[in-house]
Amino acid sequence: MNPLMYDYYLRKLYKMKKRLGKMTANMRRFIIIGTLVLFPFLVSPANAIDRSEVRDLTLENGLRVLLLEDQRTPTVTLQVWYKAGSRNENFGKTGISHLLEHMMFRGSKKYGPDAFSKIVQKNGGNDNAFTTEDYTMYFESMPSDNVDILIDLESDRMANLLIDQKLFDTERNVVLEERRLRTEDDPVADLLEQVEAVAFEAHPYHNPVIGWFSDIKQISRDDLYNHYKTYYTPNNAVLVIAGDFKTEDLLPKIEKSFGKIKSGNIPPITRSVEPQQRGERRVTLRRPAELPFVTVAYHVPNLASRDSYALDVLTTILAEGESSRLYNSLVYENQIALSVEGDYSRLSIDPNLMYFYAQVMPGESPSEVEHAIYDEIDRLKKEPIPQNELEKAKNQIESSFIFGQDSLFGRAYLLGQYDILGHLEMVKYYITGIREVKAEDVMNVARKYLSEDNRTVGILIPELPES
Repeated sequence: MNPLMYDYYLRKLYKMKKRLGKMTANMRRFIIIGTLVLFPFLVSPANAIDRSEVRDLTLENGLRVLLLEDQRTPTVTLQVWYKAGSRNENFGKTGISHLLEHMMFRGSKKYGPDAFSKIVQKNGGNDNAFTTEDYTMYFESMPSDNVDILIDLESDRMANLLIDQKLFDTERNVVLEERRLRTEDDPVADLLEQVEAVAFEAHPYHNPVIGWFSDIKQISRDDLYNHYKTYYTPNNAVLVIAGDFKTEDLLPKIEKSFGKIKSGNIPPITRSVEPQQRGERRVTLRRPAELPFVTVAYHVPNLASRDSYALDVLTTILAEGESSRLYNSLVYENQIALSVEGDYSRLSIDPNLMYFYAQVMPGESPSEVEHAIYDEIDRLKKEPIPQNELEKAKNQIESSFIFGQDSLFGRAYLLGQYDILGHLEMVKYYITGIREVKAEDVMNVARKYLSEDNRTVGILIPELPES
């Protein structure tokens, strides 16, 4: 399955994070497996998070703590979020946040190499982690009577990670091989990486989460240790626990384990601001591949902007599912594309990109597919959206948001993600914001952001492999 359709089906399984293409492979595997494994932990969609249900506090050392009680099943999910993603990396050391994610499973002061996951699994749980542009998150789910184990495990590796040189060398090679498989050997992933690098000139979103190959090779054990000591501090983290517990019983345990960890220095602040794009940028990639591929990316604001609600609706109308405009036009009616998808990175710390992708039908022209995408965008700018189509899109978004909370993991994830982005209170406004979007709002944001001067285009042109 190509990465586009892989991401498409992941989003169908779990809609809480729309930019799954930017996550590490670990998280992709978990979402496929975890959606099945966690089904006993499901909750009724009618019971979506009420912000008043969440206990929100900050320990003296700066650790943010979010607790959500849910006693309907005897299970618990624990997540630790660190404000350490690829946006926090320097040129020459890209990929260090993702490499540190790997090392977090290789032993701490109290628990030896590879003990972490074995202890979790032995006690009936599952665990994993992922790295994105903006943060790294670690999570476990298990029967609630073992929550003390999770608190002990996570607090120990927050404070006492051991970075053995031999294990570091092994994990660095693992990451290099992961990059070979995910990018060097994947034409579509290669193209998308290059498009993003061209779209962002000044901002560190220019860099891939996994890092550039040459950078990964030269990261040292000391580089990784310094990154850990800089960013893996309680005052740069959020702890989220959801499930079957009593807050008054759990808080003393959290304070005992996490509260004793010393606060660190304030990590360096990423101050880069991407300048306004003033002309179309293009990337042409020629390499062995089965079919041509087209992607178009536009700079757009994030959740801090009121326009983000209308942009969410716009993406749904144009490219969400088989009833979307692009799918109807390119796949059903004109049969010039095998698949079409869209993606809007609303949930990011800084303004990011909106993408539209298309896998070109055999024998068809990438140029024809590209301009067919523009035709649908132009139609959205000129013709009012029928009310029934607008309401359908808004209903799709609302149902995805609600059903994304149908597991303890999903509910905890929603809280952690909004909090790490600095907008926890906006959780309760999202549905209202979507419901208030009008047809003219969608037309206005299309005209404002989806312009020729604001786009970066990527075209994959297949070539025969060298003999």
